[in-house]
Amino acid sequence: MRTVLVAVFITVALSSCAHRAHTRAVPPPPTVQPVPPPPTVQPAYTETGIATWYGYPYHGRRAASGEIYDMEQMTAAHRTLPFNTRVRVFDLENGRTVEVRINDRGPFVANRVIDLSRAAARALAMLGPGSAQVRLEVLRVGEEPTGAYAVQVGAFRDRNNAERIRRQMESRYGVARLVLRDGTPSLWRVLVGSEVTENAAAQLAARIRQDSDENTTAFVVRVDAA
Repeated sequence: MRTVLVAVFITVALSSCAHRAHTRAVPPPPTVQPVPPPPTVQPAYTETGIATWYGYPYHGRRAASGEIYDMEQMTAAHRTLPFNTRVRVFDLENGRTVEVRINDRGPFVANRVIDLSRAAARALAMLGPGSAQVRLEVLRVGEEPTGAYAVQVGAFRDRNNAERIRRQMESRYGVARLVLRDGTPSLWRVLVGSEVTENAAAQLAARIRQDSDENTTAFVVRVDAA
């Protein structure tokens, strides 16, 4: 009987060892690295509209990028393009071209697409007229900044008027604020929303235009993080 028990014990032990020998540790799942979102603008992006230029009183002041604005450098302001983006500006009226670097925000007037420095405007022969119909072509995209997109619905000299519109927008769309644009004169801009993508801000702008009368301006602007 003892011999039988020993044989059974050995059989169970061998079976247990064999089972353990074939057991494999399951490796942990690989760490998934977050994929950064694609840039909002690609080289060869184009845009057509009205260009204007700005000099005094902004010359010597700090631009939105943090640089000191020098109107004799080949720079420009754009509402949404990343800072340090290189842009070719083609004047559709006289055929002249100029290359500029984006280092500021603007223009904050509807139907305009870029604000050029005085030097860039001189190269396009638009100092006298003050504006020109142009086509923009992105040559090299600058580093994507942090921040958000909003919709500008107005710019007012009187802060009280701006505050009245801000309250109306806030009651309808949840987020609205005033941003002061120094100048001569200074303007109080009314910005609505805080969207992660330009497309989402464009949808909000379309909704605001649909909800308002046809004279309401609503266009997307980038609000860069400080």
